[in-house]
Amino acid sequence: MFIKKDDRNYFEPDISVICDRDRLDQRGCHGAPDWVIEIVSPSSRRMDYRLKLPIYRETGVREYWIVDYNKGQVSVYLLQESDTPVVYSFTDTIPVAIYGDFSIDFSQLSEYLL
Repeated sequence: MFIKKDDRNYFEPDISVICDRDRLDQRGCHGAPDWVIEIVSPSSRRMDYRLKLPIYRETGVREYWIVDYNKGQVSVYLLQESDTPVVYSFTDTIPVAIYGDFSIDFSQLSEYLL
């Protein structure tokens, strides 16, 4: 995705949800997706927690999840509301704020995560 609507700021999140089809073309997403999920690996830890977070906030990403296998947790940032994440464990059911009553039951995924 071209997060800042230019050709220099290109990101490849692990999972992204784009609600506005007008942001999509053959090259990808132009502008911020509504929801981004990054799955932390040892090589991406600094990027996911420190570098991407402020850029996602600045460009209008509404919801940012960091799934951290080593910590056994999911940090959920509602970027338009707070700088502080809500932290969930892999046994929790996590609400998806951009979809109202939708949630993901991580305990159902635990055999794949643990």
